[in-house]
Amino acid sequence: MRIGTRLVLVRHGQTDYNRDGRLQGQVDIPLNETGGRQAAALAAVVARNPPDVLVASPLQRARETARIIGRSAGLEVATDPAFLERSFGDWEGLRGEEIRDGWPEQHAAWREHRPVLGVGVEDRPEVGARVASACRRLLDEHAGSTVMVVAHGAAITLGITALLGLDTNGFRGVAGLENCHRTILEPLLAEPDSGLMRLVSHNLAPDFP
Repeated sequence: MRIGTRLVLVRHGQTDYNRDGRLQGQVDIPLNETGGRQAAALAAVVARNPPDVLVASPLQRARETARIIGRSAGLEVATDPAFLERSFGDWEGLRGEEIRDGWPEQHAAWREHRPVLGVGVEDRPEVGARVASACRRLLDEHAGSTVMVVAHGAAITLGITALLGLDTNGFRGVAGLENCHRTILEPLLAEPDSGLMRLVSHNLAPDFP
């Protein structure tokens, strides 16, 4: 990575599961009408200063958000499964109270950021490592460029945490992105061989230029 390299992480637009407070994970849910409007608002802003590279999670809510951005910015969209959302196993599609009532011990572990056993929930460090590794690979391949990745809430939060060199199990200081909000990171040039990044802006609204 070199000077001028920039990473923009974008959360997809709203879905019905987002609206209803259901845990999505890797269930392939489309954007709803609100999500489409959010993506269009973001696309109009991005088109004024487009990235050089646009990559999305293969899940349709991220792909569709990226497609709307790409159409405005004149960019093709590549997909990469490294940016899939964190898997929540048996809990996908459920609301928080349903998870708490059905799996009280595992729910407590989840809320305390401890490993969740027996229900197929992907470990936090595993998610952070796969997202951060894919981001570093893209930035190495496109040094000096702006790379935009459209992905998912938990995956992005854990990826940011890992890119900052923080403990993905213990650190809880990175707020989750709202739908179609974005975060900007740049390489930590003081430690060029570390692969670490610095947080430039976080949770920018879709219509924020």
